This record gives sequence, C-alpha cells and structure tokens, in this order.
Amino acid sequence: MLWRQYVFRRGQEVYSTWDRLFEHRPIRLLFISGRGFDLRSQRVMNAFIENVRESRHNIQEAKLLLVGFSGYQLSQELIDQTEENARALESSFAGIGSTETISIGSGTIEEDDVSASTSLRLGANAVLTHVSDQTDIILDVSSLPRVVYLALLTGLLHKLIPDKNKPDALFAGGVNLQVLVAEDAALDATIRSEDPSNDLILIPGYSSALHAESFQEKPLVWFPVLGENRVSQLQKVMSSVIPTNAEICPILPHPSQDPRRADRLLAEYRQPLFDARETPTTNILYAHEAHPFEAYRQLFGAMRRYRDSLSIMGGCRLVVTPLGSKLITLGVGLACFEIRPSDMGADYGIAIPYVEPTRYVASPAALRASNPEISCLLLTGDAYDPGALAAVGQNPTPVKL
Repeated sequence: MLWRQYVFRRGQEVYSTWDRLFEHRPIRLLFISGRGFDLRSQRVMNAFIENVRESRHNIQEAKLLLVGFSGYQLSQELIDQTEENARALESSFAGIGSTETISIGSGTIEEDDVSASTSLRLGANAVLTHVSDQTDIILDVSSLPRVVYLALLTGLLHKLIPDKNKPDALFAGGVNLQVLVAEDAALDATIRSEDPSNDLILIPGYSSALHAESFQEKPLVWFPVLGENRVSQLQKVMSSVIPTNAEICPILPHPSQDPRRADRLLAEYRQPLFDARETPTTNILYAHEAHPFEAYRQLFGAMRRYRDSLSIMGGCRLVVTPLGSKLITLGVGLACFEIRPSDMGADYGIAIPYVEPTRYVASPAALRASNPEISCLLLTGDAYDPGALAAVGQNPTPVKL
C-alpha cells in the first residue's frame, strides 16, 4: 500500500501541521479551490491565510486557481452566493498572491456537442498545466463537485507520482500535495442533487474497464459508495453500464457521527440494490465516515482481493461509483489511483463512472450556519522522505510531522 503511513490532521491539529510544514523555507504555492456556492471554502481559505500571517511563512510566490463550473441550474440565491463567495476568496488571497479562474463545462470549448467526460478532461488538463516548479500544492475540495475534485486529485497524483513502484514514490521530489476539506457530513446530506444528466461521466484515465474491447467479457465488480439523495444517479449508472450479472459491493459510512446513518441509507437504496438486483447483505463494506485513509484501506483491500481471486478467470473489471460525502470520496480516489494498472497488458481494468446532476438545491441559511471541521490530508512531499518513514516503522499509522 502506498499510504501505509500517512499524514491526516483535523481541527486545531491542522494549524500545527502547517507550522511544521512551512517553517524555515521559501514557499512557491499553487492553491486550487472551487468557484461554487459552498461557503465552506471560505472557512478553509481564511484559516490558511490567518496561519500564514500569524506564523509569517516565507511565501515567495503564490497563485490561486478558482475552478468554476457551467451547466448547472441554480436558484438566484445560490447564483448570487457563488459570486459573493468568489469575491471573498480572491480578496482573502490577494495579500499573498494572484488569482486566475478556469471554467469546466460546456463553456470551456467552442463545440456544443462535446461530451461531459471530454469537458471534464479538458478542464482538469487546464488546471494541471499550472503545475510547474511549485514547492507546495493545495487542493481545497470544499466547494468542488465530486467529479471535478476526483479528476483533479487523481490528475495531480499521476503528475507527481509517475512511477508508483519506486520506494520513494510519495516523496514526489519534495513537492508537498495537501488536500483540504471543510467537512460537515450532515450539511452534505441536505444538499440535494436533482435531475441527473443523461450523459455518463468517466473520470479521466479511469475508463478502460468499460471501454476497452478486451475487457467486455470479463466479470465486473461494482463498488457504489452510498450517500443521501443519490438514488436517481445510482440508477442511471446501473442502467447504463452495470450488467445484471455484476457482483455488487455497496459501501456504507460506518462508523458515523450519526449511528443510524448506515441504516437509513440501506432503506433508501433497498429497491435498486437489494430488491431489484438481490445484492447479498454479506457483500456490504463499511468505511469510516470521517477518516479517508481508513476508507482507502477498506476499498483498496477489497478491490485487490477481487483482482487476485478473479485472475484465475482471466481478469476482471473493477468499477467504483462515488456517491458519499467528501472524506470518504477522497479515500475512494486514493484507492482507485493505487489500484489502476501501470501495465497496459494487465488483465484487469478500473473505471469511475458517475452521473452528474444538472441542478443543485441547498439552503443558503444552512450553508451559512454550518460549522465544519477542517481536515488536511498530506499525500506527498517531505513527510514521506524514505528516512522519515523508516523512523516510524512499517505498520499502518500516521506519519509524525
């Protein structure tokens, strides 16, 4: 496992992590955030800028990339809040660097008939072209749609870790990649995604299991990661690419801050998964709601077991559909990045299909009232220097930073 040792901090621990990470060195920073309606991105930005000012970190250069989106139907209140949020983020960042906006969606290129997957790939590539000689890259997913931050997360990891088999792969030349999220699972459950698109979106680089002709006859194992108010999206994916003979392994959030959350999700998804497809309850997997590295270990372990056991049948297709909250989804992204075969001749493939909603419904009052906890995942960089890892041993554990 790549992240057998890891750095994951929550709450006040995030500030001390930044102090240790940034002290006594010049910083060239690329900060990527969403130009969306979710005000939690302001919480992250304000916390980061406050830390930079109080600790007087040496910021040599810094750029903020605001990733905007087209093609969504929003209420006028949410449209206004999106503009207000963007102005606030740019204003906060102005003290340390400049801001540039990149749009992902139909407005990114001239052709009207471009597919959603192509738009996502072009938008993600536009962001990745800004990765050059930075010492630090921060991806704040608080106000990014699920497909966008998964595309950016996996794209950044592929760029920084071209060879996953190297002993010092996570050192990544000393480039520190952080993922930040202001997590409030209860708020995520109230944001409704409606009117799922007819277009299936595939995360760039994760489509071989569904598109490659050589895989079409191989058994398919599907891992839908369940979250509230996503049944219509799950059904669209199911009807589009999941055959009736697929092995289905639903993933539920447990442990959870709400101990009954998994039970309610089982009831919500009962018809499509358990009544219509007769999925055995013994296939259910559980992933920690608030610990992405635990979710990563659970999913990666399950995919690896199916890959190995089905190799005797000539291989398999591993398909993951992320519908859960942000921290679980980040763990899903890490697992899919690691399991993705490096060898073009591998007998298995992986795909991440998703159906994006065309309309989001959220309460501006609930967004303003949210009191999220900031979490930080440090995925590459100095903390993964081979010497530092040797000092903490080989058991799955947080790296001391």
